[in-house]
Amino acid sequence: MAKVSFYLFETSEERQVDSACRLCRKILQKHPKIWWYCPDLQLQQTLDERLWDFDPVSFIAHGIDQAEAAVCISAKQPLEQGLLVFNFNNHALEQVEHFSHIIEIVENNETAKQIGREKFKMYRRLGIEPRTFKL
Repeated sequence: MAKVSFYLFETSEERQVDSACRLCRKILQKHPKIWWYCPDLQLQQTLDERLWDFDPVSFIAHGIDQAEAAVCISAKQPLEQGLLVFNFNNHALEQVEHFSHIIEIVENNETAKQIGREKFKMYRRLGIEPRTFKL
């Protein structure tokens, strides 16, 4: 069963894409491969562009629908089991047994918070007690 972690921005106005890049850089030190599940094609482009320029001194190998990349941004869920997945969808990932860890980043705005609450409830219904990190 996957672990689920929520990163909640309670006071910061940091955007989800920026926090995802920073967190990803840190996680890649321990996990060689991360999947960014993102069905929104416009957001995929934003994530791709942000990974190119968020840190001028370290590059994160990534690509859209490039499963072999260190970070794969895709509208599809991974076929490979046991991956760490950042969920950029507005719904919880229900096939939790396929993933080792699911990351949910919740921006500091009411719409994002409501989506986050619904996801949190769904994971609980699936038998997972998500961890929460308030930032």
